[in-house]
Amino acid sequence: MAADLRTVDVAVLTPREAKREHEALGQDIAAHDMRYYNEDAPTVSDAEYDALRRRYEALEARFPALRDGESLSLKVGARPSEKFAKVRHGVPMLSLANGFDDEDIAEFVARIRRFLDLPADAPLAFTAEPKIDGLSCSLRYEKGELVRAATRGDGEVGEDVTANVMTVSGIPHRLAGGGVPDVIEVRGEIYLRHEDFAALNRRQQEAGRPLFANPRNAAAGSLRQLDPAITASRPLAFFAYAWGEATALPGDTQYGVIAGFGRWGLPINPLMKLCHSVEELVAHYRAIEMERATLGYDIDGVVYKVDSLALQARLGFVSRSPRWALAHKFAAEQATTELLAIEIQVGRTGVLTPVAKLRPVTVGGVVVSNATLHNEDEIARKDVRVGDTVVIQRAGDVIPQIAGVVAERRPPGSVPYEFPHSCPVCGAHAVREINPRTGRQDVARRCTGGLTCPAQAVERLRHFVSRNALDIDGLGEKQIEYFYAEGLVRSPQDIFTLAERDAGSMTPLRAREGFGDTSVRNLFAAIDARRNMPLNRFIFALGIRHVGDTTAKLLARHYGSFDAFRQAAIAAGQGISAEVLNNEAWAELTSIDGIGPVVADAIVAFFDEPHNIETLDALLAQVDPQPMEALGGDSPVAGKTVVFTGSLERMTRDEAKAMAERLGAKVAGSVSAKTNLVVAGPKAGSKLERAKELGIEVIDEAAWLELAGAG
Repeated sequence: MAADLRTVDVAVLTPREAKREHEALGQDIAAHDMRYYNEDAPTVSDAEYDALRRRYEALEARFPALRDGESLSLKVGARPSEKFAKVRHGVPMLSLANGFDDEDIAEFVARIRRFLDLPADAPLAFTAEPKIDGLSCSLRYEKGELVRAATRGDGEVGEDVTANVMTVSGIPHRLAGGGVPDVIEVRGEIYLRHEDFAALNRRQQEAGRPLFANPRNAAAGSLRQLDPAITASRPLAFFAYAWGEATALPGDTQYGVIAGFGRWGLPINPLMKLCHSVEELVAHYRAIEMERATLGYDIDGVVYKVDSLALQARLGFVSRSPRWALAHKFAAEQATTELLAIEIQVGRTGVLTPVAKLRPVTVGGVVVSNATLHNEDEIARKDVRVGDTVVIQRAGDVIPQIAGVVAERRPPGSVPYEFPHSCPVCGAHAVREINPRTGRQDVARRCTGGLTCPAQAVERLRHFVSRNALDIDGLGEKQIEYFYAEGLVRSPQDIFTLAERDAGSMTPLRAREGFGDTSVRNLFAAIDARRNMPLNRFIFALGIRHVGDTTAKLLARHYGSFDAFRQAAIAAGQGISAEVLNNEAWAELTSIDGIGPVVADAIVAFFDEPHNIETLDALLAQVDPQPMEALGGDSPVAGKTVVFTGSLERMTRDEAKAMAERLGAKVAGSVSAKTNLVVAGPKAGSKLERAKELGIEVIDEAAWLELAGAG
């Protein structure tokens, strides 16, 4: 019998079971990310999402071969609002990886030592500071004067909130003291103190306006006002804790730079401490946790950062966060409430997701009324029934989940929940597929209606125009739903023929409620502007399973054009079976550093579906995906494919790969005819022999460092 792998300890899973579970988790996380980040309307349990991410990380830690370049949380922040001018960050504003227990912290420190090849007794200092639960903000000072302020946005582009930030009393308009550089982007958190939050909600209630759920929401809403006078009326505060672009810094350590910020008149947190061991980090975490209720502002954990800026530079970043920092989240808070109903929602990929509808309850300052039950196996495992009293838990003080059932309070006559075997949207059969590789039943139940199912069609279109895909101004979730319901847009290509069809329509858009000449003209212009979208955005927009933003960029950089990618994907599927995966195109696809067999399988399957090819052909008649902007500029290895083999003595393998990618090179895991350069250290084996056979240039580590300008 197929086991419920979601409940099995990772330590006892076989590699085959782990692969199956890893694939299922990836599918679920991709669907959750789209709803949470791209639509600002999560309909799944945030706590279950957090649990998915943590289990995914545990699987990859236990089975490193599963790591395929798709991190569990690739998206940073949210799409910038159209209400504000957009500001492109010179240095991306990334988020932090999370830790939840002492073991996570020990592993974080150990991982840094491994990356840097530092022995256990080598000194390694960290800063530890409260993680403020507010809104991230970047302040740009030029020659000491505050000239611009921006929100995080999606990490690359934020909202210009300069006029509003100028009203925040604790933020200096001019930096004081000496040593202020020509340019410095100070980053930190805008927040509300508890007493100010309570006063604000009292005023809201007296005015008959909605109350804010928590101080973080209130701070975000206050900062993102179109009228700066409203922001000025709300006592926002700020803590500085990081920086972006800077022509100079007031120190060569994290602690020293933040101290310099304080000397310049910026507010910094007095609880930041320098620590030198895991034990000191955890001890400071416990001390802050004990003071938490008396701080007067919300925090949801403690942030650890490697103190040395030189080591931070060596450690670099992964796709969504710095390797040198970690947020140690606080333990969950709990409450009990009644489960009123279980609703089934159908996602973009056809997955039926059960959502618990709860009697609203406040948990840690947030009103919770929905939580996911993940899948039918999870419902059966916890024996969750409508009418039950359930325990709601917010993991890391952010994400709600159903932790369990209070069985003694179950009402008489209660019956187990029966999961539907048909799609609640279109009525098609809903099945649990048999994984051809494992022969086991998948965890998820999926609608077989495909694109005939309205739920999936709308979700696919939402994904197509989402933030990291087309990102068309004026064409968001509501417009897609409206255009689909009106029969105006049923497939992606319909978006690009909308203007032509509208010109001959008896009921043009400008005559419809909610539209006007200007909005329609702007919409059509925004659509036309996406006819030459970057290749990575186009690949991501297609909604190929397991192909997120990071993977789309890898594919776009490797293949250069959509036609090359398409032909390679089709060729990779020719002669491929579950037992034989050995043609040249398949080998090239899976040699891309960050692309594993699971992702490659999904790509091959996408291009093997005739309906997808029909849609693609119709879409490509309307759009022309453009190559990504090359990294590395005039670097001698920009655009080249590099393979590292053997032992490296002056840097770790991870550092070498990161350096190559910064210079615009493509890093592959195996040598092929398309390899341009092999960097071979001592004990190089079969890869070196293969390179010699193919006549590929081979250099040693010293030559590589000289070529890279780091010798």
